[in-house]
Amino acid sequence: MTDKIILKSLDGTIEARDMTTEEQATIDVFRQDCEDRKVKIQNHMDKQASGKQKLLDLGLTEEEVQSLINV
Repeated sequence: MTDKIILKSLDGTIEARDMTTEEQATIDVFRQDCEDRKVKIQNHMDKQASGKQKLLDLGLTEEEVQSLINV
């Protein structure tokens, strides 16, 4: 299935057509980049949560952990 692209010209006319192979490739690269960034952010958040839990397990209070994280 080919995705559609909707174009609006300067005079206000709207056209819908199939994407070219190049346009589809650009969109695919963009989508993959977004997915990669999403995974990277999730991994960072998981590491941060894990580190916070380790500090709590070592006996630090929530306030102490928060002050360390925000430094």
